[in-house]
Amino acid sequence: MTTYIIRRLLLVIPTFIGITMLVFAITRFLPGGPVEQMLSQARQAAMETGKSSGGPTADAGDGLSKEQKEQLNKRFGLDKPYLSAYFSWLGGLFVGDLGESYRYNEPVLQTITSKMPISIFYGLLTMFFTYGICIPLGILKALHHRTIIDNSSSIVIFLGYALPNYVIGTILIFIFASHWEIFPLGGFKSFEYDDMSFFQKFADLVTHAVLPTIAYVAGSLAITSMLMKNSLMDNLASDYVRTALAKGNSFKEAVFKHAFKNSLIPLATSFGGNIALIIAGSFLVETVFNIDGFGLLGYEALVTRDYPVVMGVIALSSLLSLLGNIISDICVALVDPRVKFE
Repeated sequence: MTTYIIRRLLLVIPTFIGITMLVFAITRFLPGGPVEQMLSQARQAAMETGKSSGGPTADAGDGLSKEQKEQLNKRFGLDKPYLSAYFSWLGGLFVGDLGESYRYNEPVLQTITSKMPISIFYGLLTMFFTYGICIPLGILKALHHRTIIDNSSSIVIFLGYALPNYVIGTILIFIFASHWEIFPLGGFKSFEYDDMSFFQKFADLVTHAVLPTIAYVAGSLAITSMLMKNSLMDNLASDYVRTALAKGNSFKEAVFKHAFKNSLIPLATSFGGNIALIIAGSFLVETVFNIDGFGLLGYEALVTRDYPVVMGVIALSSLLSLLGNIISDICVALVDPRVKFE
């Protein structure tokens, strides 16, 4: 297994370079970059100045000389050729220097690390409730196949699967936050959080976390629970389970001692992919609930053309996804003794 893991880790390097090169090229050649936005702002300011002074407003210009534009290109690193700029960024990545955010005027690494704890908080909650609910629910549905328990739960979970998590989040806000006013409209904590006692802070975090966590879990509820159900049903119909029953084992022993572990194999294949969710979160859910986390940071950076932050977010997300695939393979090997990496 050690040799396999080393090979996979080595394969991460060219894959990561390919992903970041492609995204870096898009940020370089996509119209509406930081310089264009600053020029647009300067042009708009000049037009407003012309209106206030009663002067001409049809062609105000951008108010910047050629030298100023060249200085802006140099500041944003747009004066270098593409490959030179990319390898300069890649070299900075290895020493933890991802550049400076155009929007926050601070190092990108500092901006990202300040947002990650919130996304990790929701990511861990999502993982806990997803597997804590879906595994028992899948077992229950498999053992009571085509009963009222199975059919009624299928209606609920497929309704959650049909609706995107951000739509579910919007519905939850409208009903429980806006109409009934049971939970806050959004955010991670209240403005008075620092002045609260310990138990008040705990209650405040819980009330803010309920609706976003439901929105997160709803998307994966159907997939994980049905995967667990179908896998367990396949194993219960296999020969080794019938053999265990013929040897005098009870049905409960056949399920939890023999079939259950093998039924976890499909879930193990997707476990590593959830690592990126734990760290990166979902920018759609964080946008709907106005949660100032890693996902919302990436969304706002893309909208405002804060390309150093965009590259930092893409670099971390892609690296987590690639490492998550390796972790999934390791989890499968731990659950399934038939898997040998040679």
